Amino acid sequence: MHPDHPLDLLGGLTPSKFMREYWQRKPLLIKQAFPNFRPPLTATALKKLGRRDDVESRLVWKEKKVWQMERGPFARLPKATEPNWSLLVQSVDIHDDAACALMNQFRFVPDARLDDLMISLATLGGGVGPHFDSYDVFLLQGQGRRRWSFGQQKDLTLIDGLSLKILKHFKPDETAVLEPGDMLYLPPQAAHDGVALDHDCMTISIGFRAPDEAALARGMLEAAADQIIARSGFASGPYGEPPLPGPVLDKLYRDPSQPAVAHPAEIPDRLRDAAVRAAGKIRFDEALATRFLGCWLTEPNQAAVFDHHVNAEGWDDDTPYTHWVLDRRTRMLYRDQQLFINGEAASVRAEAGLRLLADERELAGDCAAAKRLSTEAREALADWLDDGWIKLIRKP
Repeated sequence: MHPDHPLDLLGGLTPSKFMREYWQRKPLLIKQAFPNFRPPLTATALKKLGRRDDVESRLVWKEKKVWQMERGPFARLPKATEPNWSLLVQSVDIHDDAACALMNQFRFVPDARLDDLMISLATLGGGVGPHFDSYDVFLLQGQGRRRWSFGQQKDLTLIDGLSLKILKHFKPDETAVLEPGDMLYLPPQAAHDGVALDHDCMTISIGFRAPDEAALARGMLEAAADQIIARSGFASGPYGEPPLPGPVLDKLYRDPSQPAVAHPAEIPDRLRDAAVRAAGKIRFDEALATRFLGCWLTEPNQAAVFDHHVNAEGWDDDTPYTHWVLDRRTRMLYRDQQLFINGEAASVRAEAGLRLLADERELAGDCAAAKRLSTEAREALADWLDDGWIKLIRKP
C-alpha cells in the first residue's frame, strides 16, 4: 500500500498522516472503518479454537465483584445466555487465513512491530476490566456492540493480588459505543475498558509488539555470544551462513608474573581485568543488531506448525504454477542485502525478487523481479517450499 493514499480503515486519513499525528500519541475513533463488516470467524468457530490445546486462550469473568481468569483449552464454556464472561483467543491469524488477511491490512506499520490478531467473544456485560496495554492496538468491532471508555490518565496503579492487571483508579475521558465495522486506535498505556452490550459481542484486536530495553539488550548479548561461538568453530548458523565479522578471541589467559598468594580464594586483579578487556573487544554495532533483530522478529509463533514437503505435483503442465505465496505463519524481513525468514538468517542475499516477496507476501512468476531471481534464490525458494514456509500456486 502507498503511505500517501487515503485508507477507509483510517477514516480517510493517509497512513503517513495517521503515523505522524496519532501513532503512539493519542486515541482515534473511526466510525465504519470497515463498512458492512463481517468477522473472519463465527462465534462457533472461535469457541472451537478455544477448545484446542495448540491455541492460546483465556476465560475472564467477574465473581463477587472480583475479576477471575482461567487459561485454556476449555472443554466447556459457560452458557451463551449467561452474562458477564469473555473468551479471548490469541494469535488467530496463524490459525485462519481470513484473520491473517485482515491483519495484513495494517501493514502500513512495519512488520517488525506487527504482532498478532486476537479475538474476544463476550456475553452481555462481559469484558476484562479497566486496564492499559504496553503496546499500540486497534480495536475493531466484529459483531454486536461494545461500550468503550478510554483516556490517557497518568495514574496507572493496579489493584494488588489479581490475576488480571486491573486499574485501581480508572477515570476515562471519553466514552463511545462501537458497532460492527467501527474501530478504536489506542496508543500504549491508554487506559480503557470495554463492556459488551449484547450477547455474542465480538471484538478483534490487532496488536503491535513493543520490546523493552531489557529485551533488546539481552538479545544483543545473546547474539554477541553466538557470534563468538561461531567464530571459534563450535557452531554455525542454521543456513550455514558465515559468522558476522568480529574479534578472534582465542588467546589463552596468561599470568607468568603471578606471585604466590596468602589469600587463595581472592579473585586476582589481572584475571578480572582480562575479562573486562575481552568483553570490550566485542563490537555491538549495526551489523550485530540487524542479525539479532532479523532472527528474533521473524521467529514463528510458538503455536505455528508448518506443513512440510508441500510440492506442486498434480498440477496441469499447461498452466504455470510459479506464483509464490508466503504461508500465513511465515515471518520474513530484510535489511539491505540481509534476509531473514522464520527465525533464520538466509544465506541467500536479499535480491529484488525476495524483497518483493517479503513486502507483498507473494511473488508472481511472470513479474520482472521474479524472472531475475538468481539460481541461489530459486534454490532457497525450493527449500522453503519443502519446509512449508511458502506455497506455490497456479497462476490465475
